Amino acid sequence: MDSLIPFTTSGSLVDCVDRKMLVILRDGKKLHGVLRSYDQFANLVLEETIERIYSKNHYADKYVGLYLIRGENVVLLGEIDLDEEDEIPLRRADYQELEPFHKQDIAAKKQRDDAKAQILHEQQGFCREGGEGDGY
Repeated sequence: MDSLIPFTTSGSLVDCVDRKMLVILRDGKKLHGVLRSYDQFANLVLEETIERIYSKNHYADKYVGLYLIRGENVVLLGEIDLDEEDEIPLRRADYQELEPFHKQDIAAKKQRDDAKAQILHEQQGFCREGGEGDGY
């Protein structure tokens, strides 16, 4: 049957339809949901989607429902092993309680990344991300 599927860059996703997937987006969001559809641009439709946030040894989930993702925003897509899913070595927390800590973690990471970019620019001659010479 695989020989009937035309070769495309998203052709390998056919085996992932109707399976629970983890999608990490360019903005850092981590989404868990059931892949219902995709197209040749790797645009995805997730159903029963939750957004999961982390901070230290805690995690929290927020239900977001049906989610349409533009393919260019996908950094990582992977199937979730349903047998291992409940074996998370983290403690569950309330989303509203964990969100401020998660935002602090994101801000601290951005500050570290900016400091690294500054050093690379000043000492190694790299261009700044999004600046002149960073086009692709």
